[in-house]
Amino acid sequence: MSRAAPAALLIGVAAPAMAQVVEPTAPPEPPPFSAQGEPNFVNRDEIFTYRSLDSYSQPEYMDAFVENGTLPPVEERLPTEPMVYETSNMVDGAGVYGDTMRHVIGGRPEGWNYWGGQVTGWGGIDIGLFECLTRTGPLFTLNADSLEPLPNLAKSWEWSDDGMELTVSLIEGAKWSDGDPFDSEDVMFYWDHIVQDPEVQPLNGATPETFGQGTTLEKVDDYTVKFTFTTERPEQVLYSMAYGTFCPGPSHILAPEHPANNPDNSYEDFRNAFPPEYMNFPVMGGWVPVEYRADDIVVMRRNPYYWKVDSDGNQLPYLNEMQYRLSTWADRDVQAVAGTGDFSNLEQAENFVESLRRAAEDDAPARLEFGPRIIGYSLYMNFSGNGWGEPDDRQQAVRELNRNLEFRQGVTQALDRVRLGESLVKGPFTSQYPGGLYAGTTFYDKDSTVFYPYSLESAAAHFEAAGLEDTDGNGFYNWPEGSPAGDGDVTITLLANTDYQTDRNLAEAVVAMMEEAGIKLSLNLMSGNDRDATRDSGRYDWRVERNASDLITVVQNTAQLAPTGPRTSSVHFANDDGELDLMPFEEEMVDAVNGFMATNDSEERAELMKTYQQLYTENLYGIGLTNYPGALIINKRFDNIPSGAPIFMYNWAEDNIIRERVFVPEADQMDTELYPDAIPGEPGSDGPVTAG
Repeated sequence: MSRAAPAALLIGVAAPAMAQVVEPTAPPEPPPFSAQGEPNFVNRDEIFTYRSLDSYSQPEYMDAFVENGTLPPVEERLPTEPMVYETSNMVDGAGVYGDTMRHVIGGRPEGWNYWGGQVTGWGGIDIGLFECLTRTGPLFTLNADSLEPLPNLAKSWEWSDDGMELTVSLIEGAKWSDGDPFDSEDVMFYWDHIVQDPEVQPLNGATPETFGQGTTLEKVDDYTVKFTFTTERPEQVLYSMAYGTFCPGPSHILAPEHPANNPDNSYEDFRNAFPPEYMNFPVMGGWVPVEYRADDIVVMRRNPYYWKVDSDGNQLPYLNEMQYRLSTWADRDVQAVAGTGDFSNLEQAENFVESLRRAAEDDAPARLEFGPRIIGYSLYMNFSGNGWGEPDDRQQAVRELNRNLEFRQGVTQALDRVRLGESLVKGPFTSQYPGGLYAGTTFYDKDSTVFYPYSLESAAAHFEAAGLEDTDGNGFYNWPEGSPAGDGDVTITLLANTDYQTDRNLAEAVVAMMEEAGIKLSLNLMSGNDRDATRDSGRYDWRVERNASDLITVVQNTAQLAPTGPRTSSVHFANDDGELDLMPFEEEMVDAVNGFMATNDSEERAELMKTYQQLYTENLYGIGLTNYPGALIINKRFDNIPSGAPIFMYNWAEDNIIRERVFVPEADQMDTELYPDAIPGEPGSDGPVTAG
């Protein structure tokens, strides 16, 4: 029997006279999962304040750099009022200097121009390098009445009486890692020449729409900028000022390479002006890149001008060095569990069982802390029917099918979500995911969530209602009569990321299940960067993809929940003329999202998200596949790791645990620093320097 035969038999059973539609239901309850850690909730002022202290300290080895004139004294390198972390809020109190955190990552840095669109390698590199106006990672520890982005480079902000303006006060006296002052010029360069420049494609999708259509930003003075909005008090912009949509770059380094200031440079020249071999790139983060070896390692040393201290006056960070071994994402988990790596976000479900087994052993070097089920995957369809990506006849025919609700209902009911979860891991980890907002998150409402149960017969009925028929009897549906693709088998390409085994496993399972239902899929596996470029250019039919943070928190990247602008929704971009051909339910989703962003009334926001969730799940804006928890793997020698830290919620775990506060007790420190007693050199020079 051929592989298509079961599909042919199933379709034969589901003849028009016999086909029965299985109606949607409430989502099924997830299996109990008792291993989830619980955070210790606090108010924001218990975490940090901005204030001056009587005295400050630095690592002892840095004294020699002050004595020989390479560095000013530590108090001169700090702002007048640095950010002060309260040691009373730290799990293990004030730390000690020394040691290394050894990361293993699967990405490869393209360079350090994050603002021009270069990938810095992921796995926590960018979070260690770049600081943003506000901060969201630690929000998982905040009491509900304190839930608002934390100040960071933006020390404070104030709304005008009418809510149409937001005046932002920056930290005064902070410096880039090369000693250059951080000020409004850095913020304005980012706004004018990155966010507002349509030729620049920064990472994480910062666009004018991110901050509200028609929003402007102006410099008030060296440490003050002012937003002016077209809607009243859009508080979600405070989240848009966090990682990675408002992390200013060093304008004194970037501006000379930008085409606006250098007519000899193209935008591609600007993007590639700082390759990975460019060492000591100035940063506001805790560590500076000092070594890069292709396919081997990235080394980052502590920033001597870092602008945060603990309440005992110790300049942070405590850890002297960060190392990033360039391997694979799967190897990251393996090395963290084995103790040859120190930190991993355990997010590949295939590794759960073995990781738990090893962590339970008495001599295990690492511990595991599981969070909530907020890692979710969906099947996304390309809904742009008016030319985005210049589709050929077959691609255009697929998009017309994608826009047909009966077809989408057939697809979702052809997917057995229990089997999809089990294709990743057995046990009480995975849950059937209907799509949209995650159960257990702030704005989730079960009564507003529509779930389509698995039923091949019901899927067949929906496919037939969409005009599909197996006219040649080979077990696969053919294009409807008059389709621009002709009369052959419906053939759809499925884009997936080959960097992660989970993505590959889910994509292969979707291919097999759709073939059982009579839909032929062609799997297109690509590495992350190539996959992203293919997705963002519109050259795909369907894609299996891990969901972004907007479906977890809602208050972050809110505009991306729906096609509120030409390029806000990754499943429905506008054509080259900026035109969106929205379906009626999408227009309603846009109204709900815009309404959410325009109001600060908590009850109204909750009702709008109920509307959004019903529209999303009923109309299958994204077809949910499975969701499961993640776990933080951390070497036991590290202290100040907060309880219940999720690997991904408002931000990634590297930010959630506040790495600048993490330390290793002296008795547990290892001799792993590759550049002991060294500080970063001049920008563009070769590596770090020593006092000798």
